[in-house]
Amino acid sequence: MLLDVREPREWDAGRIPGAVHVPLGSLPTRAHDAIPDPAVPVLVYCAHGIRSLQAARYLQALGCDDVRSIAGGTEAWRASGLAWEAPAGSRLTAEQSRRYSRHLLMPEVGPEGQARLLDARVLLVGAGGLGSPAALYLAAAGVGTLGIVDFDVVDVSNLQRQVLHTTDRVGLPKVESARATIGALNPEVRVIAHDEMLGPGNVAALIADYDVVIDGTDSFETRYIVNDAAVRLGIPVVHASVYRFEGQLTVFDAADGPCYRCLYPSPPPPELAPPCSVAGVLGVVPGIMGLLQANETLKLLLGIGQPLVGRLLLFDALETTFEELMLRRDPACPACGDVARSLATPESAPATAAPTTAPATAAPTTAPTAAPATAGTFDLPWPAGPDRR
Repeated sequence: MLLDVREPREWDAGRIPGAVHVPLGSLPTRAHDAIPDPAVPVLVYCAHGIRSLQAARYLQALGCDDVRSIAGGTEAWRASGLAWEAPAGSRLTAEQSRRYSRHLLMPEVGPEGQARLLDARVLLVGAGGLGSPAALYLAAAGVGTLGIVDFDVVDVSNLQRQVLHTTDRVGLPKVESARATIGALNPEVRVIAHDEMLGPGNVAALIADYDVVIDGTDSFETRYIVNDAAVRLGIPVVHASVYRFEGQLTVFDAADGPCYRCLYPSPPPPELAPPCSVAGVLGVVPGIMGLLQANETLKLLLGIGQPLVGRLLLFDALETTFEELMLRRDPACPACGDVARSLATPESAPATAAPTTAPATAAPTTAPTAAPATAGTFDLPWPAGPDRR
């Protein structure tokens, strides 16, 4: 393996292709992670060959069997006309390098990952209890473009949990309030305000240009509309919902897992899923779930970790517990099932509204500890409307 022990600013300017970056000063704490097998041959380099020689001696003392230092470092390497690459992150400005410095220190993100975030486009459906924390942390992380769909205005009752908004903005459109808050936090983030109701007629046009959709809607009908359009267009949806002291979270990616209709083929009767204006909600619960939505979104954009595809995370704020259920795609699902996959195309498939009939039996009030064997028949509590109003 190739080990680059130069400083981050040197790494950002260019490196030998395939190298792993561990600055010399970080080697004592990161050597075992970077080189888990001491039998692997290691070729260490720096700018001129001095630091790499120190690193090679240190690694030999740790028990690495075959460690060598490149004499003359990168200067000699490039003078010989050998392979060299300028990373995508080299386009970061000095100000961006300072702002995102904690990301740049992490090999899972680094300059290339930060560059991907700057180029990314995320659509938030709803600027309420879920969309607020998600938008704030995605903006702080440097996601370059945030689209926000919301037709509502800020109400004083929102301020208990919708942290994008402030008292002096009561009565203003939520998308404009969100734009102001995000602009104050990170002026480089482009905010596209969609001050309109999302429906079958405009859903494809709204979501088509985005990499990820965050579902923070409070409407079952809208959830089905977003789901069906996202399945057809191949766009992952990070979904969450909250109810009083509880939250649910999952990622719907039709290429790898089930969709919203697999989990909930039909909406519940209204009396089983009262909105927060009737049932109430602890203000921090949508905050917690919205932050988890932001986390899943960053994982998708960076291509790291294991997204919650095919898994449903259940949160109980009173017990401070998390449970996980496995989800399966329903082969008979009208949106992502076998027949739908063979017939639907992005150009021809129309947007589908929510079913008009509810299931005959009420949902149980407690969740099971494991997923049932049959797809599409999950005995879960109905997902409460996310706290958006």
